[in-house]
Amino acid sequence: MTHESGHARRCFLCAAAMLAPSARRLIDPRGRARAFPIACGSCGVLTERDADPARNWRDLAGRLAGPRFLPDPDAPYGLDLYTLRIAATRLGRGLRPRGPEDRAALLAPHALRAAQADLHDLAGGPPVSLGLLCRPADLDAVLAGLPPHAGWTGDVAILLDAAAAPPRAVPVAGFAAGAVRVAARPLAGDFAAQRNALQDLARHAWMLQLDADETLAPAAGRLLSALAALAEDGDVVSVGLPRRNRVDGILSDVYPDVQYRLNRTGVRYAGRVHERPALDGGWRRSFIALHGAIEHALSLAHVRARSRTYEALDPGRGRPGEEEALLRPYRD
Repeated sequence: MTHESGHARRCFLCAAAMLAPSARRLIDPRGRARAFPIACGSCGVLTERDADPARNWRDLAGRLAGPRFLPDPDAPYGLDLYTLRIAATRLGRGLRPRGPEDRAALLAPHALRAAQADLHDLAGGPPVSLGLLCRPADLDAVLAGLPPHAGWTGDVAILLDAAAAPPRAVPVAGFAAGAVRVAARPLAGDFAAQRNALQDLARHAWMLQLDADETLAPAAGRLLSALAALAEDGDVVSVGLPRRNRVDGILSDVYPDVQYRLNRTGVRYAGRVHERPALDGGWRRSFIALHGAIEHALSLAHVRARSRTYEALDPGRGRPGEEEALLRPYRD
């Protein structure tokens, strides 16, 4: 769990290798202000230097198991309401602010107010559409993988990279007639435009998007509606999921590689390559869910060609250095 210097390399909560010096403080329920020297640049959790990651998680998980989260003012970690919402999803739980001050803190990350909240198991929520981008050659495989998802969605839109064609219904086991539709539109080197076109095919107010080489476990899919409800309660329009990149079956060091794929359908993506939602209000209108991960199957040949292809499509944004990181096996 530690790197060469003896300090933890990855966050004990979200596993991001984004720990950095911090000047952030929290004010506990007794009114005491406390500074933390380390913060995770992904989920925002705060820690003392050399705090034990496994012990931190055991303590936090225990506090997340009951009906109410109350912080230990002397624990070697701390978190605000925004980060507590992320932490709770790791155990399939959500939170409700306990009063106006807590709600204000949730909507203004990273607030000084230390987290305390009422907790509940994630359940129920608005329906979520499933959207898939693929090439015509991958369509049969994508359709064959759909039946397990019938337990959590009744609306599937597939957008092919091909000559423009309107949606047509395709029968798939487990889905009602007309629930699965296939449309086509040329990608033309613009991934954001393709994702936005897929968003527009959704019949529900929320859509999860996947690519043909990505999968999400049906058990994780069954909590998406509850995550959408949690998002709506916190003025959030975009939810990120960790992604496990496996290159020829080997888990890559690029993890959690958060992908903001659960979105209100009015959200627009930006960027010809490495596209991301362009949010009115910025990152504060998004959060990361840790209840499951997108599985991404890559070949060595694809990884080696990808950065060069992306750089040609959008000069300066191809991320040539990412190839080396993707080919490096995962390590704590």
